[in-house]
Amino acid sequence: MSNAKKVAVITGASQGIGNALVKSYLDRNYRVVATSRSIKPSADPDVLTIAGDIGDPGTGPQVIAKAMEHFGRVDTLVNNAGIFVASPFTKYTAEQYAQVISTNVNGFFFITQAAVEAMEQQGSGHIVSITTALVQHPLSQVPSVLASLSKGGIAAATRSLAIEYAARGIRVNAVAPGVIKTPMHAPETHDFLAALHPVGRMGEICDIVGAILYLEGAGFVTGETIHVDGGQQAGH
Repeated sequence: MSNAKKVAVITGASQGIGNALVKSYLDRNYRVVATSRSIKPSADPDVLTIAGDIGDPGTGPQVIAKAMEHFGRVDTLVNNAGIFVASPFTKYTAEQYAQVISTNVNGFFFITQAAVEAMEQQGSGHIVSITTALVQHPLSQVPSVLASLSKGGIAAATRSLAIEYAARGIRVNAVAPGVIKTPMHAPETHDFLAALHPVGRMGEICDIVGAILYLEGAGFVTGETIHVDGGQQAGH
């Protein structure tokens, strides 16, 4: 297959923000490699779907290898997969800790490592990771140390990778959402969640997609975290 078109790899791609990103990158004339545990095969020749647990150390490298085999290149990686568990700190279980670290940290590390290796060979690439506004602005109403521990590490790694690879043509950025209206939030929680943001509403999926697409075209931006959080990180 011709490898003239750019290729975006998107994790957590079966629903919500990930699914919207697949459509948006296709609209930008990219080919897309979409992965999640439950993703279904696609009839679109510009979409390669790969089912797998991103927290498994073997999944990320396999996804990148298949992207290279099928499309011949990897231009963008969007680390969208993640899980969130709100709990008082002393009530977290060992199982919850393992689940969050597996998906959020392992899921970032192993696929990013493989993607950077592929991008180095091309001399260009872009990595965007989804973190959370809670890293910069914790909320007493939402105790969530595991989110800060895992996503805070990704925010720091984003800056470190941006500097390490700046001279090698690879940009690395992050988007830090507030609470976004996705299927994971039951409608009866929306009023409470909207009130957590100074603007008085939840974010929409298109708000996050728009930020990622901005970064995609912002060739002079690297090491940046864009807060898309209705003013949450600025204060209350």
